[in-house]
Amino acid sequence: MKNYMVTGLAALALAACAPAVPDSAAPGAGAGAGVGFGNYQAYDAQQAAREAELTGTALPAPRAVSAEVLETAEAAQAAEATQAAETTEAALALEASAVLDATRPDGQVLNASPSNPPPAVINAAGISKENDFDAVGEQRSIEDDAARRAALKAQYQDVRPTAVPTRSGQDGPNIVAFALATSNPRGQGIYRRVGLNLQAKYTRNCAKYPSPDLAQSAFLARGGPERDRLGLDPDGDGYACSWDPAPFRAAKAAGRQAEAPLDAASPLDE
Repeated sequence: MKNYMVTGLAALALAACAPAVPDSAAPGAGAGAGVGFGNYQAYDAQQAAREAELTGTALPAPRAVSAEVLETAEAAQAAEATQAAETTEAALALEASAVLDATRPDGQVLNASPSNPPPAVINAAGISKENDFDAVGEQRSIEDDAARRAALKAQYQDVRPTAVPTRSGQDGPNIVAFALATSNPRGQGIYRRVGLNLQAKYTRNCAKYPSPDLAQSAFLARGGPERDRLGLDPDGDGYACSWDPAPFRAAKAAGRQAEAPLDAASPLDE
C-alpha cells in the first residue's frame, strides 16, 4: 500500500513540472493556428519581411497595390501612347507641308477643295500660240487674216478625176474592159456549153490559176467567152472560175459620180 502512494506522488510531481502544450484549436487562435505562431498567413508575411530586410528590397505593405493604382498606371500608359501618336502625326504633317511648299510656284498656295476657285495657270508652254486667242490677237489683225486667206486661196488647186489611160493590148485581154462591156451577173448563162464532167473539169482546171483575174485573162485569150476550151466556164455566164465583174462596174459608177460638177465655192470661201 505504501508503494502505491509513493508512485502516485511521483507522477503528480512530474505532471506539475512538464510545460503546458498550447491548443491549436483554442479560441482566438484563428484558422490554421499552429505551434509557435498565430496562423500561417502571419508566418508567411513575417518570412517575406525578413527576406526583404536581408536582400535590401522593400516590399509594399499589404493591400498597398489596389485597383485604383492599377487604373492610374493604365491611364498614364494610354496618355503616353496618345501623345506619341499625335507627335508622329504632327511630324508627318510638317514633312508633307515642307514638300508642298517646295513644289508651289512662287509660294502660291494651291488648295484642293472643290469650293475654291481653280488656280491661275502659271505656265502655258503646252498651248500653241495659234490656239491662244490673246496671243494671236496681239500678233495679227482681222485684215492680216484676210490677206492670209487670200494667199491660201490662190494656192488652192481643184484636181478632177481623169479617164484611165488605154492599155496597148500587148499584155493580153483587158479584163476591165470586158467587165464594163458586159451586164449579166454571175451565174446567168448566156453561152452554150456541151461536154461531159464539166464540173469536175472546172474544179481541176481552176486550181491551176493563183487568182481569178489570171483565170479570166487566160479564158478570154483562148476564145472566151464564146468558147471554153479550158473548161473554166461550165455555166456559160462568160466568167471563168470565181471571177466577178461587179467590182469593176462599181468603180465605173463611182467615177461617174465623181465627174459630176463640183460646188463652185471652195472650202476657203467659208
